[in-house]
Amino acid sequence: MSHFSIVKTELRDRAALLEALRDLGHEPELGERPVRGYRGQTVLADLALTRDDGCDIGFRWNADSGSYELVTDLEIWKQPIPVERFLSQITQRYALRKVLAASVQEGFQVSEQTSSLDGSIELVVTRWDG
Repeated sequence: MSHFSIVKTELRDRAALLEALRDLGHEPELGERPVRGYRGQTVLADLALTRDDGCDIGFRWNADSGSYELVTDLEIWKQPIPVERFLSQITQRYALRKVLAASVQEGFQVSEQTSSLDGSIELVVTRWDG
């Protein structure tokens, strides 16, 4: 019996997802990868965070929803934070990466970026029209 859980997300942009994971100190393995869970069971994902404890974290593309879904074995989740907080951190960094990319595309430059103790991020962007 599989112990893998699938958590739906709104993460649609692969590049922003990869940047968000790297921002948080993870180096995802790319390409179709096995994600390990309980007693060595595996499921395939499009990118994986391989863990020494044998409980990997993966993201796989769901064409029906047009987004990535997190796939892992929640029964043996051994991360220092709950999966909800883990996904919240990724989502926040993902949103920051999307905003930064859109700002640059529209000709803005980041003039200030501040992180608060509550975890919020404040950006000030500027654009000079000449």
